[in-house]
Amino acid sequence: MRATIEVAGLRKRFGHTMALDGMSFTVTPGQVTGFVGPNGAGKSTTMRVILGLDAADEGSALVGGRPYTGLRDPLRHVGALLDASALQPSRTARNHLLWLAHSQGLGAGRVDEVIEQVGLGSAAQRKAGGFSLGMRQRLGIAAALLGDPPVLMLDEPSNGLDPEGIIWMRGFLRSLAAEGRAVLVSSHLMSELEDTADHLVVVGRGRVVADTSVAGLLATASGGRVSLRTSAPSEAMAALTQAGATVTGAGTGTGTGTGRDALTVTGLTGEHIVALLNRYAVPFSEVSAHRATLEEAYLELTRDAVEFRAAGQEATR
Repeated sequence: MRATIEVAGLRKRFGHTMALDGMSFTVTPGQVTGFVGPNGAGKSTTMRVILGLDAADEGSALVGGRPYTGLRDPLRHVGALLDASALQPSRTARNHLLWLAHSQGLGAGRVDEVIEQVGLGSAAQRKAGGFSLGMRQRLGIAAALLGDPPVLMLDEPSNGLDPEGIIWMRGFLRSLAAEGRAVLVSSHLMSELEDTADHLVVVGRGRVVADTSVAGLLATASGGRVSLRTSAPSEAMAALTQAGATVTGAGTGTGTGTGRDALTVTGLTGEHIVALLNRYAVPFSEVSAHRATLEEAYLELTRDAVEFRAAGQEATR
């Protein structure tokens, strides 16, 4: 069964604080959707509203066309991991999953399947209270998978994982989406989402700032910039600006070049830049199209939505 998450016009106030201010987006099957934003942007509140843990003042949040509270055997419809520490520490990993499975009419066989699926086979009989954060994350994901749901919601699933675990998580999330599931992942690790997510919902101050594909966002953020390395930056700048380009970086008084020989050029293609430098005999060692990182794109989108900033720290531009 394929299902979507549909969030429409959510508003939620806690006292004088507006946590959600018209939050609207859709998580579609067959892809990993990254859910990102600064602290206080409304991510956790949105996920709690979707799961019926908080009630919205206005708007709706539906899973497969129905509110979560109206789902029978909800683990068969949506699996969620919001807090990896939400477990009884004296229970073994297997027993923790068994009582969840029994509440949904699922058997012990399914428990053993998900334990192996998340790589906890050798730790199944250990008490969960002694688990590392990374192991608790795996146990929480196993719980989310118990009902083989078409929708998954995971909050910071890579938190606490070692490098091997992070690589596993990356491939695991993509495999779940490839099976036709709708996967919503909240994370602060932009480098992980860049390699994992197909789509991004960027939020700030309780609203959606951007709802776009990762590829589209990176293309926009790259902005047609070309990176140039040259041992003669002044000569290169003169030739390129005369041709109508804008040049920033070392020696220009603007930008943040990565070295004395680094320039960033906009307004000309890489091929045109190479031709001009050859024409004026300006030496260069590299001309390459700039590809923005997801972190750069995210910081640009959310620079005005950061609620908490240390004294003296300016918004990223």
